[in-house]
Amino acid sequence: MADENEEGASSSGVAPSTEPAATATATPGRSGRFFLFNTVVEKFLQELMEAGSYQRFARCYRQFYKIQPEITRKIHNHFISTLQSTIMAEIQEIKDEGNLEALLDSLDKLEREAGSKTDLQWRPSGIPEEDVRSHLVPYLLQQREYLCRILKKKEQENARLAQSVLAGREKIDEMRREIERRQQAWQNLSRSQRELIVSIQGPREEI
Repeated sequence: MADENEEGASSSGVAPSTEPAATATATPGRSGRFFLFNTVVEKFLQELMEAGSYQRFARCYRQFYKIQPEITRKIHNHFISTLQSTIMAEIQEIKDEGNLEALLDSLDKLEREAGSKTDLQWRPSGIPEEDVRSHLVPYLLQQREYLCRILKKKEQENARLAQSVLAGREKIDEMRREIERRQQAWQNLSRSQRELIVSIQGPREEI
């Protein structure tokens, strides 16, 4: 008799939850990737709730169901409600953290804009070496041009620094020569002074 009551209670499929079922927040009349994402989420929740039906729940806890069928249904309702709210909260957190609505809308916009273009777009040739070369060569040429500009700038700076060093060395040599001239002039002056003193002191000694 208890098994018959179980089958009767479970024939209705999913028991109504004590809280409203969480569904995807799709905007009426809206299309696009975000709408498709919400539709997939809603379908996933429906299938998940069907997988956790009251019938299967009662079969898993058959002995408890036979003793307390009403308590069993309340436990199942609470379980389904908590499961729905938890899953929807996690999905909403993923949407917020990943900014999915804005990203998916931007993809829809790019697709609409690309639909009006008639020029040919790049497609793989089927030969990986050529595909890689076609992408890497322009980039490498651009990098080489950039490095050449940097090298030329550094060479110009080094040339200016070399000129400054040469000018400094010439100035130092000029200062050294000036010091030598002054030293020589000082020595000549000192020698002349000594000779003058000697010439003056000599006649005094004769007197």
